[in-house]
Amino acid sequence: MKIFNKAIVAVATMGLVMSASVAADVTEASSEKHAKAATQYRQAVFQLVRSNMGPLGGMAKGALPFDETVMETNAVRLEQLADMMGDYLSVDTRKFDVETGAKDEIWENFSDVESKVMALKTAAKGLQAAVKTGDESAYRAAIGKIGASCKSCHDDYKKD
Repeated sequence: MKIFNKAIVAVATMGLVMSASVAADVTEASSEKHAKAATQYRQAVFQLVRSNMGPLGGMAKGALPFDETVMETNAVRLEQLADMMGDYLSVDTRKFDVETGAKDEIWENFSDVESKVMALKTAAKGLQAAVKTGDESAYRAAIGKIGASCKSCHDDYKKD
């Protein structure tokens, strides 16, 4: 649990320092320690994505009532996490024995990964815009676009 908490703090700290507005280049992990750290940070980002998607998914499925404050907050967070993803996904850890859910293809087709991350960011902005309109009929579709962007990347780059 301590490692996970350290990874969350590191992700949050690094997110303030790094910007994904510049395309990330794939770099190979320089050591097993580097590969393990990169994997932990990558997994921490996805834990945060999952924690913000959970309530949104519940709302989209009708299991939870629409809550504009939660939708707005989580959409902003997802946009920020998308800004960090390129940096954390760009470290190629294949040379080392690390436990990862990433398929090798993620580093072989990184421009596609970056476009999928941009789709997440765009979808998160779309949910923010939908919330601002107050049009409940737009909420489910906006959340669906976020989910579809996640699924698109998972389908291509996440091990089953």
